[in-house]
Amino acid sequence: MSTTRPVTPVPAGTVQHYDGETDVLVVGFGCAGAAAAYEAASAGAGVLVLERAGGPGGSSALSGGELYLGGGTPVQRACGFEDSADDMFAYLRAALGPHADEEKLRLYCDGSADHFQWFVDRGLTFRPTLWDAPTWMPTTEDGLLWLGENAWPYNEIARPAPRGHRCETEAFGGWLVMEKLVAAAEGAGAAVHADTLVTALITDGDGRVVGVTARRHGQDLAYRARKGVVLTTGGFADNEEMLADHAPHLIGHDKVSDGLDDGSGIRMAAALGAATRRMGVVELALTALPAMVTRGMLVNAHGQRFINEDVYPGLFSVAAVLTQPAPYWVIIDEEGYESIPEAERAGVVPRFVTETLAELETELGMPPGALESTVGTYNTHAASGRDPYFHKDPRWLRPLSGPFAAVDPRAGLGGRPPAGAGTGVAGFTLGGLHTTVDGVVLDLSGGPVPGLYAAGRAASGIHGEGYISGTSLGDGTFFGRRAGVAAAAGN
Repeated sequence: MSTTRPVTPVPAGTVQHYDGETDVLVVGFGCAGAAAAYEAASAGAGVLVLERAGGPGGSSALSGGELYLGGGTPVQRACGFEDSADDMFAYLRAALGPHADEEKLRLYCDGSADHFQWFVDRGLTFRPTLWDAPTWMPTTEDGLLWLGENAWPYNEIARPAPRGHRCETEAFGGWLVMEKLVAAAEGAGAAVHADTLVTALITDGDGRVVGVTARRHGQDLAYRARKGVVLTTGGFADNEEMLADHAPHLIGHDKVSDGLDDGSGIRMAAALGAATRRMGVVELALTALPAMVTRGMLVNAHGQRFINEDVYPGLFSVAAVLTQPAPYWVIIDEEGYESIPEAERAGVVPRFVTETLAELETELGMPPGALESTVGTYNTHAASGRDPYFHKDPRWLRPLSGPFAAVDPRAGLGGRPPAGAGTGVAGFTLGGLHTTVDGVVLDLSGGPVPGLYAAGRAASGIHGEGYISGTSLGDGTFFGRRAGVAAAAGN
């Protein structure tokens, strides 16, 4: 039996009273909603943001805060890198593919440097220093980081340049990004109603979206939008029924969300006949330290390598979970482990440590000789600075020698996971409503749903079947801005 609440559209003729009326209604107050609200209000429209939680932020506020930006930003230039929109486009088309949305991606890359300045104008600062190693999150306040641009095959597709921009704060910075964007939206005149759960879209006799119904503190409400409704309600990682229907790869794994990414905006629009795209695409992350993976190797349950370990960590995670037999193991030797700065080890202490690979195979339940063969082949080529199978950068190549250790991503801190431990995998959805570059929601015939816009994870953005950190906040705010402008104009 379904536990997902109905989202049947409400005819405007049945609405007896509106509890609020404005030009533009924005549903959801994460990064896309804040960007849409700011731009719509700055364009002179009356704006009301409806947020189901007790305050703004959503999943955006819990994120690392990386912004994928390039094309020659001041931070890139200060760190000594030249970049162009064309190189950025070439890299992202490959890394976010196959089937990245090239129209949206081209626009995003061409406008990236200006979008960086937009963040600066909203009050964010970026330290002009580089974190020069693969990572999920730097342990310093460096404002620029590599996100796989210098790894094969991408370094042969486009001129490498680091494009991960991180606002000046310690550890996760999503809260600071949202703090600045919320202040900007409210400063531009947007009003906010928190604790307000939107339940359905209201349509007039011509099929135009003219408002929403909602509930707040047990009371049924209705809001009218004179120009448009912008859905920025996030993805559907927290809706098990939708995952089963569209993205089963996430079932059973941890979710990267605030717990409220239930796909409500997608479902409300789909109930009107809105089209969706890429609903099966997800981002996955292994609980594995890139600093450790790059200094050793990542292998599947059969002791086989399957990717160059210096790629963006999300890419080796997706390759593992979607294509390889589990469990996955990080294999490293003592010299490699000791070379990791202590701050980067994050308390990871391997529980499987042996003098020989044969012993390690036994401990991990691998076929006899499998890991010995893999490491032997790796060492033969690493001795001459080569990796002919997967092309790991020579910077990270070195023959491995005993003692050896294996780290299990499922256990978080290494070793065999205890009973009840997680899978060592977390993720979120990338698919959503089919929109134009201006956020107009399209129906199943390719025409616009009048009065309805979407951005952020509620929409299908620049992504194909891949993901790079910073493209959620980047994509969400960039196209959230465009949706806000379009909604304010009533286009």
